[in-house]
Amino acid sequence: MELFTIGHSVHTVERFAELLKEHEINALCDVRSSPYSRFTPQFNLESLKEGMAKHRILYLYLGAELGPRSSDPFCYENGKVQYKRLADKDIFQQGLSRLWKGMATYRIALLCAEKDPLTCHRMILICRNLRGENILIRHILEDGSLEDNRDTEKRLMKLLKIDPADLFSTEEEQIQRAYDLQGEKIAYTLEEGQEVI
Repeated sequence: MELFTIGHSVHTVERFAELLKEHEINALCDVRSSPYSRFTPQFNLESLKEGMAKHRILYLYLGAELGPRSSDPFCYENGKVQYKRLADKDIFQQGLSRLWKGMATYRIALLCAEKDPLTCHRMILICRNLRGENILIRHILEDGSLEDNRDTEKRLMKLLKIDPADLFSTEEEQIQRAYDLQGEKIAYTLEEGQEVI
């Protein structure tokens, strides 16, 4: 199985579609909790769906299942989303199941806003829960190049100054530690006085 991810950043829809076509993507799964943007309205749900249809790319919104926010207070601690709790929810697992089924038929890219997968839940939450021997995950970077998720993990370890050759931990334990630390850094935090809706 193969899965791609991409951040829309500030691309035009045309450039964004070109990036998808370069990598033969035929299905785009939007994993933003809120598929709208004041700064890049071309990536609002309706506009994006229409733009993708013009390029014969299927569009599916999966933000309710795989988005980085939750309406369940259990998923928050001190006002911050806890990715491990979110990943344990049935709805999240159902979203992953839909992706697995879709990958059997389509060449899928997960869409979120951030250009760098290191700063986005598409890698830190979703790909973390998909990675393994039966899937090749690659990130389409802003310039169109591909980065294998294993290389992105190495970049994450370097960013966080985590030594993969630690005497007391395996490399896999260190990778999981890096995911935990980065998840804590980037997870959605409620504003003061804001309640979970």
